[in-house]
Amino acid sequence: MAHSGVPPQSGSYSDRVRRNSLTSRARVRVSWPHLLAVIAAGVLLALCGLPLAWSAVTPVPLALALWLVASGGSARNVAGRMFWLTSAYFAVQLSWLTRFMTDLSGLPFGGALVVPLFLLEGAFYAVMALVAVSAFRDRLARVWALAGGWVVLEWLRTLGPLAFPWSDLGYTLLPTPAAQTADLWGKLGLTFLVTFTAASLVSLALRRYAAPVIAALLWAGSWAYGTTRAAQDGPTRQALVLRSAFDSFGRASGNLTAEQQFQTLTALSADTRPGEIVVWSETALIDQADLGRVPGPGIYGVYRYPNNSAVSWDGTSQGSVTYDKLKPVPMGEYFPFETGVLRPVWEQVFNLLGFRFDPPPIGQSTRPLPLQGVLYGTYICYDSIFSWVPRQLTLNGAQVLVNISNDGWYKGWGVTQHFQMGRMRAIETRRWVLRSVNEGVAASIDDLGRPVRTLGAGAGALHVTYRVLNGRTVYVTFGDWPALTLALLLLGAAGVRERRSRRPNI
Repeated sequence: MAHSGVPPQSGSYSDRVRRNSLTSRARVRVSWPHLLAVIAAGVLLALCGLPLAWSAVTPVPLALALWLVASGGSARNVAGRMFWLTSAYFAVQLSWLTRFMTDLSGLPFGGALVVPLFLLEGAFYAVMALVAVSAFRDRLARVWALAGGWVVLEWLRTLGPLAFPWSDLGYTLLPTPAAQTADLWGKLGLTFLVTFTAASLVSLALRRYAAPVIAALLWAGSWAYGTTRAAQDGPTRQALVLRSAFDSFGRASGNLTAEQQFQTLTALSADTRPGEIVVWSETALIDQADLGRVPGPGIYGVYRYPNNSAVSWDGTSQGSVTYDKLKPVPMGEYFPFETGVLRPVWEQVFNLLGFRFDPPPIGQSTRPLPLQGVLYGTYICYDSIFSWVPRQLTLNGAQVLVNISNDGWYKGWGVTQHFQMGRMRAIETRRWVLRSVNEGVAASIDDLGRPVRTLGAGAGALHVTYRVLNGRTVYVTFGDWPALTLALLLLGAAGVRERRSRRPNI
């Protein structure tokens, strides 16, 4: 009789149950060396991200991270490894939030309140990993699946009211000429280049050379493209951009009055030159009626209760278009069920913190603000980390981008990360960016994403010259579809590798 290959079961039923229970517990037992390794890989990956000058080396630690995750055995273990790796990544990249939460709560250990955010981000990536590798057994195939899934997840993280696309991998290429290819495939395309390079490095380590050759060609082409880009020519205009230094907590609590803020901003604008427009930061005007008192033509952040808005002022009247902030900050300006069953809960929390609960509604329009014959694509604070916001403004005719922001909530890396991510919007659209802020970095940025003039400390004003530009980039025309298509090709590469791994060796 043929042997079935299954060992006979012996002993009583209770003995077999006990053996199976022990086996199950052994299968789920945590491997501490592996856990520590993936956490260390996540920390290493974060320490190669923005705003650090060596961020372009990100594909190297990412290759290590993908291999460690892909080597997890079962799909569930792979997801577990990805959870801990990316939770560690975001804990380092977003560590500045712990200081913010400590200041906000007034509690000595208030920083611990943001730990759920790190774990939530890790959970998103764990789900991605679980889905991406479920059809694959080969480790290299899983690496390619994770590389493609990473790109898709970065796109998904831009969607919905709780969208939070901070610390995406594409930004790490900003120090390189390859970043200039963002006008072709956007920041998401740069993420594809990072993940494709990382997977290719794993292939190279396994002595498989086709993908590394393609990656080398992609880098050579991207480098050549970037080094041959030149700033566009166009009519020049002048502006005065401000950096105020108001305490954001004092503003929110009412300890700093609207009139005090107005007088300070008016004093900073006193040196306005003929022909300059003035740009004031997010919610610089607490009372819309004060528009009639502003120094001159310009773009002003206005708190139009309950809206967080930007308007243009030609010196005598408000422009015909108002921009309302499109992407409120999750858990800062937008709260789940804020108008429904949880509103009493949120109101109580805010009362305990000493603030009024009045989250702004989500804006609907992406029309540029017209001023003196120029269309200014104006967006507010958190909007700047979403590629689609300036893209839509440019599609609607924006010739110059204006980012007004209140970065007084950010600390440490958060300030620099916000500014650096905003530079990518200039490259994607090939538009100049004017940035007026409370705290943060006031700046003018050219259409190659290069800071031309910056002010990152103290209260002050910058006289800047910029160009009015037209035309559409490939990215503005097609959006994220090219990058998403390439991500699907990575998943296809995983399938090809899986089939080859199952072929019998002859």
